Amino acid sequence: MGVPAFFRWLSRKYPSIIVHCVEEKGKECNGVRIPVDTTKPNPNEVEFDNLYLDMNGIIHPYVFITAPRAKMNQQRSRRFRASKEGVELAEEKHRMREEIIQRGGYLPAEEIKERFDSNCITPGTEFMDNLAHCLRYYVAERLSNDPGWKNVTVLLSDASVPGEGEHKIMDFIRRQRAQPNHDPNTHHCLCGADADLIMLGLATHEPNFTIIREEFKPNKPRPCALCGQVGHEIKECQGVAREKKGEHDEFADTMPTSEQEFIFIRLCVLREYLARELTMASLPFPFDFERSVDDWVFMCFFVGNDFLPHLPSLEIREGAIDRLVNIYKDVVHKTGGYLTENGYVKLDRVEMIMQAVGVAEDNIFKKRKEDEVKHSRKTQKRWRFDLSRAAFLQAEQQGPAYLTSGQFAPHALGRRDRPDAVQNARQQAFDMRMQHNRVTTINITVGSFLTSDSVKSEAGLMIRGVFRLWEEGWKQRYYKTKFDVDVSDEDFRKKVVKSYVEGLCWVLRYYYQGCASWKWYFPFHYAPFASDFKDIKDMFTEFEKDTKPFKPLEQLMGVFPAASGNFLPETWRNLMSSPDSSIIDFYPDDFAIDLNGKKYAWQGECRLVTFVDERRLRAALADVYPDLTVEEVKRNSLGSDVLFVGKSHPLADFIHELYRAESHEGTEIPAELCHGIQGILNLDDDPILPDKVKFKDPAYADGFVFKATLLSGAKIPPKVLKPGDWERGNREPWKPQLGFNPNRQQAHLDQSGFRALR
Repeated sequence: MGVPAFFRWLSRKYPSIIVHCVEEKGKECNGVRIPVDTTKPNPNEVEFDNLYLDMNGIIHPYVFITAPRAKMNQQRSRRFRASKEGVELAEEKHRMREEIIQRGGYLPAEEIKERFDSNCITPGTEFMDNLAHCLRYYVAERLSNDPGWKNVTVLLSDASVPGEGEHKIMDFIRRQRAQPNHDPNTHHCLCGADADLIMLGLATHEPNFTIIREEFKPNKPRPCALCGQVGHEIKECQGVAREKKGEHDEFADTMPTSEQEFIFIRLCVLREYLARELTMASLPFPFDFERSVDDWVFMCFFVGNDFLPHLPSLEIREGAIDRLVNIYKDVVHKTGGYLTENGYVKLDRVEMIMQAVGVAEDNIFKKRKEDEVKHSRKTQKRWRFDLSRAAFLQAEQQGPAYLTSGQFAPHALGRRDRPDAVQNARQQAFDMRMQHNRVTTINITVGSFLTSDSVKSEAGLMIRGVFRLWEEGWKQRYYKTKFDVDVSDEDFRKKVVKSYVEGLCWVLRYYYQGCASWKWYFPFHYAPFASDFKDIKDMFTEFEKDTKPFKPLEQLMGVFPAASGNFLPETWRNLMSSPDSSIIDFYPDDFAIDLNGKKYAWQGECRLVTFVDERRLRAALADVYPDLTVEEVKRNSLGSDVLFVGKSHPLADFIHELYRAESHEGTEIPAELCHGIQGILNLDDDPILPDKVKFKDPAYADGFVFKATLLSGAKIPPKVLKPGDWERGNREPWKPQLGFNPNRQQAHLDQSGFRALR
């Protein structure tokens, strides 16, 4: 989910959902590394049946697999920005290096190497093709040599298979749990750091679902891109040589090292919290907790997700989700029903919630301004304290002449032409703030009022988006600034709302039933106001049927800037740069970043000139498709999931028989040979040892609806929350607990499917 604040809010409000992961590490004896014995029980006292790895976050923080158009727009924004920032950083490093060397500063010898373009981590590139091969051989090696893997079934879905990693995982779970052999008490563990994994895990309605992720440690120091030392950024680099560490070490290691730690997010405990939050008394019908969980997931979409911008009046840090929950309960009482069912939305009830938020919008914006002013005053007070303390320390070193009438000279603070200046941490912090604020402000006016101001900085043109939502006329200014239309243009506002309503329906369907349309996307950079959601009941009917995903090279054309065109065939990349190209407008050289009320450029909205028109793109590519080589054609084809098993796996002999019979038709997996997993097997064109075949999830008829409910036979884990746990939320600083319940007996591998995660 595109909401960085969501996990922070969730872990503070419901702190008991987090526990530290106890990780057993390999040891070293007499210079020989002894690996972990993976055949032993899990040190966390629980055994998981299914482990899912979302490789996106493992390979690169911004990797995404072949995706629907709704996601490709976000990918495009990120890749254009990454390319631009990479070039600007290289230019800044070169400029700073020249300045420092001219001043006689010291810098390590510059390595002459080609800049790594992280955009290569996109489906369709040679990098991703090579990565897929490496992953296949890694799995084969583990199955052949690691005793802990001997009975493990491995499913690999690489970048050639359409779909985002986490949604391919969810599709697998949905299709398996709809099969008669699925164990409703399967223990799932999903590895990934995206906040939407929490929503997706809840959406499965599997009672034993845990997420494992790296523990985020804020303010972790990063080395300077020039000298490699910590404590300053590239702008403050002075080219000071590192201190010698010892006789044998050339320099001191100034970068503190610490091993990455992991935490568990226990969704069964989150369900406990939500049961208390969402339960409603005096309903005219029986309360259905599973339906209310789905409604809660849906309401979280309004504060932001990967496919839709959040509504201007709803911010997580301002308690937006709690506000929505309170309104929601009132709507359920009044209407006698829930907002969603199996991934389908009841728009008339959604409109009631939006209108209730809309009534409060004016007060929300005013309160936001008041809070900002209070925070600004506190910050200024803290800065003044920092300045006073820094000035006092400098005065002690430099003598009373430095102070005049009890005041100090801020311009002298941290002067680098005075070697005796005190360079304490607070002084450096102030210096960095002052440096950050030295930018040129450009006022942009529309009509007779100020709508926004822009800043020309190292990241290019950034639009601050100050349109005074707290003052009368805020809606007029918003639509004029963000959409360049007058607020009185009712037809345009309805068009934006209609697209947003379609988006809400698309996202919920994506979470619960799979991709409803590969070509749908929200065609605006900004969201409407809650008060604009009027008469929305009939704004959505159904999505276009039989839409197909982009092929890998087509997706590269849809998300890459021209600077990354080297990853494409020559005639294809010419379409990105040639003045005669019919789609040259898809690849602007520069663009603005709208901060949209945020502090940092990476939080802002990338204002690309146009969205990619699929019809125009396909028409342009039709002329260059014949130029593809045999290898490029293969790389541009859509792949399939692959199933691996070791030689001792119960399914191994069955697969051997398939190859001996040279069966080319799909064959169903005998569930009893594969831990209950069902699907279709096909022979692989390039098999490697151990046994490997193509795998396809169980198929379902058009119109089949996956039920969002607990399955028959599912056992709810015992409750773990104590009375005091309810009051901890939002009061105490968040601290993960250590391990699972220490009083429960240790689980063993042969107890798979029969343990309660506490």
